[in-house]
Amino acid sequence: MRHPRTPWGAAAALLALGAAATASSDERRVSGGQTFMTRCAVCHGIAARGDGPLADSLRVRPPDLTLLAKRAGSYSEDTVRRIIDGRKPVKGHGGPDMPVWGDAFKAAPDGFSDASVRERIGGVVEYLRSIQAPAK
Repeated sequence: MRHPRTPWGAAAALLALGAAATASSDERRVSGGQTFMTRCAVCHGIAARGDGPLADSLRVRPPDLTLLAKRAGSYSEDTVRRIIDGRKPVKGHGGPDMPVWGDAFKAAPDGFSDASVRERIGGVVEYLRSIQAPAK
């Protein structure tokens, strides 16, 4: 049985798509936390303090990511994003110790688009912002 098309049905569908495409900050942070736990915690640790299970086996010990804002004076989303996606090289990133996540996400078997890679990295950036130690 076909349902009649109404302007209200089309409007509801567009609203649902818009809501799905525009994730809230909380949703991005949670999603970023999940990405961090599955991709980053093995080296950086589940609390992001540089004490993951593989940390001792790396040539360069992973930093405590909860202290980024404290060390730099403020939390720079742009700098953190550039480190994660590989545009700002740092010791231990992009070499044999740490994948460049922009490239790794693009090469994922589920075929991430550039937009989804940016979204995924943006979620990790927001998550890291949310766990920064308070400045003293």
